Parts: sequence; structure tokens; C-alpha cells
Amino acid sequence: MKKIILILSFLFFGFSANAAVDKALVERAEKYLNSLTGITGDFTQIANGKSSTGVFSMLRPGRVRLDYNKSPIQLIADGKDLYFIDKSLDQITTVPLTSTPAGILVRKNINLRTADINVTETTSDDKTFSLKMHIKDSAGLGNMVVVFDNSPVKLRAWTVTDATGAKTEVSFSGLKTKTDFGRNFFQVQQRRTASTSGGDSYFE
Repeated sequence: MKKIILILSFLFFGFSANAAVDKALVERAEKYLNSLTGITGDFTQIANGKSSTGVFSMLRPGRVRLDYNKSPIQLIADGKDLYFIDKSLDQITTVPLTSTPAGILVRKNINLRTADINVTETTSDDKTFSLKMHIKDSAGLGNMVVVFDNSPVKLRAWTVTDATGAKTEVSFSGLKTKTDFGRNFFQVQQRRTASTSGGDSYFE
């Protein structure tokens, strides 16, 4: 559990001093991300040599949900916090949404050029382009590379490298627009909580 929280917390950290940044690609990514309201689709995650799959859902601003197949693990962001849910233990670990990649991707207004995000490198080929990002003034703690399809622009994958050099790769497929999620789809049930950000021992 601590490993996953560490990855989530450091997802956008890192630095590449001499890398080239194509402002046009940054603007394309920013325009696409700001155009999203709600999406859902499948994901495949590779971490520590293990592969897992599931369903990814996002509703801007602020809400994200990852349901893992054949696993008691679930991630839900409700607009304020991100909850790492282990149903087998009936336990939730909480981190502030602002400290996670989801917090950046689901902001009401995403600014990759002048806000608190540094895009330190861009790459492109015939089919895709990518942006390497980190939080300003937090260099050296890790980084995230987000990959987009070129035409049309669409979220394709991201790779997280944490402070130890460990990588978590997540790729998406079948993403489609969806905004009619159930009323409580991005809410969690009351469970025992191990909070990393303070707060009550129980919550709704």
C-alpha cells in the first residue's frame, strides 16, 4: 500500500535540464485535456513486473475511479481527496488529490505552461507525442511521461518513475466520452481509514 501511495504522490516530479520542449505539443495536450468532461475505458498497468487490468473513469473537475479486475483494490477521487481502497481489509488510505497525477489531470483549468507544472521534455513521431512533467521546485523526486495519440489527440498512456527509479506503466484502450455516471459513482462507502493527510478515522 505504501508503495502505491508513494507512486501517486511523486507522479509528476522530476527534471531534465537539457531536454527540448515543443510549445506547440504542450498547447495541443493542454487544449485536449481542457476539452475533456468525462471519459471511460480499459487500462492495463505494469508495475514491479506484474500486469493488472481494469476500468478507468474520469469526470472533470476532480473525479477519478480505477476499478481493478480480479483484485480487491480500488482508487476513487471525489474532488478533494484520493482514496486507496483495499476491500479485503475494509480499509482506505487517503491522500490529498492535489498531491496526485489525477489532481492535475482533472483540474477545472489545466495550465501546463505557467502554473505549478513544469513540462521539461516533449517527443513526437507519426502516431504519438509525449510530455514529461514534474511539479515546479521539486526536481529529482521522480517524473511522469504522458503519451497522446496524434490524430485525433487522445490520452494513450502514462509512465511514472518515482524517486527510487521504479516505474509504473499504464496504457488505455477503448476510451470514450461518458458523463452520465451514477450519482454516487465517485463516492466511497464508510470504511476504516488510515489517513496520510490527517482528518477523521471514519468518513462517509
